[in-house]
This record gives sequence, structure tokens and C-alpha cells, in this order.
Amino acid sequence: MATLRDIKRRIVGVKSTQQITKAMKMVAAARLRRAQENIINARPYSRKISEVLSHLLNIEKNFSHPLLTERKVENVAFVVVTSDRGLCGSFNMNVIRTAEDLIHDDYKTYYDEGKLELYCVGKKGLDYFKKRNYNVAGAHPGIFSRLKFEFASGLIKELTHKFINGQIDRVVVVYNEFRSIIQQKTVAEQLLPITPFAEENHEVKAAEYIYEPDKSGIINSLLPKHLNSQMWKVLLESYAAELGARMTAMDMATENAKELIRSLQITYNKERQATITREIIEIVSGANALKEG
Repeated sequence: MATLRDIKRRIVGVKSTQQITKAMKMVAAARLRRAQENIINARPYSRKISEVLSHLLNIEKNFSHPLLTERKVENVAFVVVTSDRGLCGSFNMNVIRTAEDLIHDDYKTYYDEGKLELYCVGKKGLDYFKKRNYNVAGAHPGIFSRLKFEFASGLIKELTHKFINGQIDRVVVVYNEFRSIIQQKTVAEQLLPITPFAEENHEVKAAEYIYEPDKSGIINSLLPKHLNSQMWKVLLESYAAELGARMTAMDMATENAKELIRSLQITYNKERQATITREIIEIVSGANALKEG
């Protein structure tokens, strides 16, 4: 049975842990506000590029481009976006599990034949897949501490180069989409070839524009920009989702520590009371023994 000293030492240890989790929650909350602002700032640019491309591609029905061309799939690449650090609940395992399910269900043949490669953004996913001998073609740990648009455009440049040269025929990205502080949605979507755009804005569709130099030239210019903005959006969404998950996990850990401290304090008081009672009984018994003697 634990002594009073052991219980007191454990209470002190739990209180120290509670201070750490509370501090981590506050840091995540501060960073999350900035991450949300970055997402809000990036969305109009991404949305407008998609609108213009959608409008142009609906006009130019016969337009063809390597990035838009569906072909027989021989080689597949997965971009798996996880975090660099843990303590964020099931954030990383949700992405890893979704990627593994897709690999071993929909893309099992490519995996078995060695025609599936991974690009791991984030240390947690990289460590997981490397330990299990997956074909990791790209390793990008530690990018979220200094997240920059240049990284997104560099990764897209590498993937599009391989896609155009026929080294890969499909690119799938798996990541956590930020919904709210307490909710993240694991998403797996095709990045290459670019899937057909849905024309949602009827005003844009009905409007008449004069394009210079020409529609095809603008589409050729906008397609790489669209991919860059999509990858940048994926990274921003994942980072915000990670901070939301960490904030929630640290909040729960802080509350659990509070409850554990309360439980330990009750145990300590009960044990202390029992010790005092035993000592009183021993004193009274000793006094009675002396009287009888």
C-alpha cells in the first residue's frame, strides 16, 4: 500500500504535468488564431483561380493539357501530411490509417508490385512508414515550424515533373481538413491529374470576358498556380487542424490531471486520517497497559 510520502510525491508530479499541459494548450491556442487567419487569407485566391479555370475550361471544350489528361495508371504517388510532433490525440493516426486503408484496398496491386511511392510531409508519418518498409520517395520533416509557400510550390514542381514525364500517373493527397477547434476531417483527394471543375457560379458563367493574350495561354499559366494554391491550402488546413487537435487534447489532459489530483488528495486525506487514528489507538492502548501494570 502507498505511503503518505508516495501519495504526496505523486500529487506533486501530477500538478507539474498539469502545468505543462495547460501551457501547451495556451501555446496551441495562440498559434491556432494565426493559422486560422492564414487559411482565411488563402481561400479567396484559391477560390478565384478555380472559378476562372472552371469558366475557361467550360468554354474551351476541346482544350487538352498533360495535367488534365487521364491515362492508364501504372504508378501511383501518395502525399501523406501529418504533424512533426505528437500530443495531439488521434490526429496523426487518422491520416495514417486512411492512407494505409487506401493503399491496401484500392491500390493494393500497385503496392505489391512496388509501383506505389510515398511523399511524407511531417515527421510522424515519415517515421511510421519508414519503419514498415514503405517506398518513401520524399521525406519532408520539420516544415511546419517554418511553413512557407515555397515548399508547397517546390513539392508541386517535383510531382508535376514526374507526372508529365510519365514516372507517376496519379497523385493522391491525404490530410486532415480543419473544420473547427474540436473537429477535423480526414480527406483523401486526387491531386493529379486535375479533376474536372464544377461550374458553381452562374454569374461568372454567364458573363462575357475578353481574354488576353488568349484563353489557352491563360489556362496553361493558371494550372500550375492552381496546383500550388491547392497544396498550400492542404498544408495550412493540416497545420490548423493539428493545433486544434493539440489544443483539445491538452485541455482534456489538464482536466484529467485536475480530477486525478482531487482523487489523490482524497486518498491522501483518508490515509492521513487512518494513520492518526492508529497512532491515537496505540497511545491509548499504551496508557491503559501502564495503568493495568
